[in-house]
Amino acid sequence: MRPERIPQLAPRERILDAAEELFFNEGISRVTVDAIAAKAKSTKMTVYRHFDSKDALVLEWLRLLVDKYSEVFEALSTQYVGDPKAQILGFATFIAHDLSVASYRGCPFTNSLAEIPEPESPARRLIEEHKKRQFLRLVDLCVKADLPEPNEAAMELIYLMEGAQVVSQNKSIEGVGENLMKMVRKKIAG
Repeated sequence: MRPERIPQLAPRERILDAAEELFFNEGISRVTVDAIAAKAKSTKMTVYRHFDSKDALVLEWLRLLVDKYSEVFEALSTQYVGDPKAQILGFATFIAHDLSVASYRGCPFTNSLAEIPEPESPARRLIEEHKKRQFLRLVDLCVKADLPEPNEAAMELIYLMEGAQVVSQNKSIEGVGENLMKMVRKKIAG
């Protein structure tokens, strides 16, 4: 089959792909709807046909990211049935993997929070709810792993992972992913 006959992604998917790349690499505020349309090989009118506003597009992008993180937890619970420590390590590995990428810009959720100051913003609320669910999942895994003081253990794990993302972004310490994994292993061994 000739390459030109391979069907392209639907316009909405191209727009989301373009927005994902641009928002992640350049930030929400710096990216215009015109830039998204150009990257998606589309028009501004098409972007607005699929998304009422840039804010609606940001919200959908964040929903997709939240879904990705949920899928990671679900896959780990299936892969490591009955092994909460392996599930915790698997999630830390997921976080650590991104830290080694040279173009790593930090946690997309944290970066987005910095750009969305309005406390009642649907995007901000989505991120906050996602982070709370992530913490509660880790608390549950710490309980199932019989870690002492599971709530505190989950807090420490969150601090380690979130902190590693910031340190990797500011490049103040080398080997952040490897160090994160050592610390997580030590925490869950206890």
